[in-house]
Amino acid sequence: MKLRTIDGLDVRGKYVLLRDDFNVQIVDGKITDAFRIEQSMPTINALKNAGARIAIVAHLGRPKGVRNMEYSLAPVAEYMHVPLVPDCLDKDFMQDMKDGDVVLLENVRFYPGEEENDSQFAQRLADGFDLFVNDAFAVSHRAHASTVGVTEFLPSYAGKLLSYEIESLSAVMENPARPLVAIVAGSKVSTKIGVLKTLIRLADKLIIGGALGTTFNYACGAHVGNSLYEPDQKDTALEILEYGRENNCQVLIPLDKGVGDSFAADAKRTDKTFDEITDVDVILDAGALTTARDVDVIKTASTVIWNGTVGMAEWMPTWSVGSFALARAIAEETRSGKLKSVVGGGDTVAALEACGVKDDISYVSTGGGAFLEFIEGRNLPGISVLAE
Repeated sequence: MKLRTIDGLDVRGKYVLLRDDFNVQIVDGKITDAFRIEQSMPTINALKNAGARIAIVAHLGRPKGVRNMEYSLAPVAEYMHVPLVPDCLDKDFMQDMKDGDVVLLENVRFYPGEEENDSQFAQRLADGFDLFVNDAFAVSHRAHASTVGVTEFLPSYAGKLLSYEIESLSAVMENPARPLVAIVAGSKVSTKIGVLKTLIRLADKLIIGGALGTTFNYACGAHVGNSLYEPDQKDTALEILEYGRENNCQVLIPLDKGVGDSFAADAKRTDKTFDEITDVDVILDAGALTTARDVDVIKTASTVIWNGTVGMAEWMPTWSVGSFALARAIAEETRSGKLKSVVGGGDTVAALEACGVKDDISYVSTGGGAFLEFIEGRNLPGISVLAE
């Protein structure tokens, strides 16, 4: 897909409405992970240096269409050292802007019209601007007013980050170096059926982990204790395993698990095979056998696509063992030049960051749902409206 981009665009003196994804983690009023903000800076700086007058529209969390200051973007404005406009529909600030100025508009989801993609709201948002730039890949799978609606009223373009995301993912999907290993984990089979089947058609090997993998173990007759899994997805899991056989993709499910006596960060860890798991055991991580096998598989790959941690990676150090081992193995192979690595999803990126290897990955996507939907081949409405 070829997109209209900002390359060569004359924006001097133009009022630019820029959609960024600043849905970042904030604890006690401070940003704990600025990855998405930093990834947006090349577009912001390019527009700023070209003399544009930039108003960034973004969201934080799910305020459900009401003005809930718990979801204010004030910490983001403070981090970026830019003024915060208290209402995203306010236009008074525009009369004082000079070429190269940047402001951040308050959370666009304070209005119900945003997620409803209400045309009147989109028109009010677009009013006064000369053009629209979407640089928020992570929300481009949503047909919202600030991703799709405003394109009805303004000439619209893709920013540098959005363009790079599409180019990088397209290259991996269309012409990957082989063998290609895909790793998909997370909580629910029901939300990932499409992407699992797409990756089976694409990959040479597919590793399924996390609670997702636990459902597959259950479907194959394993005892999974008092753990998170989807018993109603048993038939679907078996169908996916058969689909792998039909498409000559080796589907690998967990061999063992790290279990505790409760769903808690301080639960004592024991690694158990499935015939050792009892009714009271709670699965919280991949086991040692599974992790060793998966690391060995990674070392055979030329391309790895990874989405989803294989355990409660945020509960360090006890329950991050499996995810961190995968992250380090992927990073090591990438550093050595043996591997092209593509990683997406907030929890997965956080795991890369936590074990200090994010900069070693070939390509880290800002998207979670958008990352998966693009891989699945779905239409992303915020991107399709920018197609040439």
